[in-house]
Amino acid sequence: MIPLRVRPARIEDLGLTRAEFAVLRRLSTPEKIQDYLLALGQNFELDGDSCASVRMVLRNRYAHCIEGAFLAAAALWVHGEPPLLFDLRATRDVDHVVTLFRRRGHWGCISKTNGPDLRWRDPVYRSLRELALSYLHEYSNKRDHKTLREYSVPFDLRGEDRSLWVTGEKGAWDVTSRLDEIRHYRLLTPAQEKLLKRRDAFERKVGAMTQYQRPPLNSKS
Repeated sequence: MIPLRVRPARIEDLGLTRAEFAVLRRLSTPEKIQDYLLALGQNFELDGDSCASVRMVLRNRYAHCIEGAFLAAAALWVHGEPPLLFDLRATRDVDHVVTLFRRRGHWGCISKTNGPDLRWRDPVYRSLRELALSYLHEYSNKRDHKTLREYSVPFDLRGEDRSLWVTGEKGAWDVTSRLDEIRHYRLLTPAQEKLLKRRDAFERKVGAMTQYQRPPLNSKS
């Protein structure tokens, strides 16, 4: 059973500077954390695949899903909530990683994404399966197939090396590897998968919307 409250992370626990820690201190609720992530730019990985730590996100002012999830988890931990990641695994598509939180026994999550689909979820879901199912209809690939197939158990970052995911400068790839290795559950039966309908033209149009504009290919911003 994941506790609702844990000992708050101190500045010496995380290894951050005073200025960096002060940002996390200001993000005192999941709603404030989500708003902060939305104010950041989107990491389009113009220099290649990245897995930035909390420090790198604070410095660069942009993130993609797992990078935003690291920051959100650290902020929750600073305020006495467990830093839990949740992996949504897809077939013929990319995974999506969010940060879990609970209110009154129900799950919600914080999410960094560029499209209209895989975003914040209010804390109204009785189980992690319910929460994962809330993404099923919109989670689709470029061929408009609904691709979400598995969800993970909560991944507690308190057991991970903070010099990788909090203050690292070379990326937290080892942490993402361990996230991929933890237990995942099937979301659908094979029979249910056959019942899934491809997205229609209007859904494709809405799904193509983005919040952040991709920079020109010759830009490094």
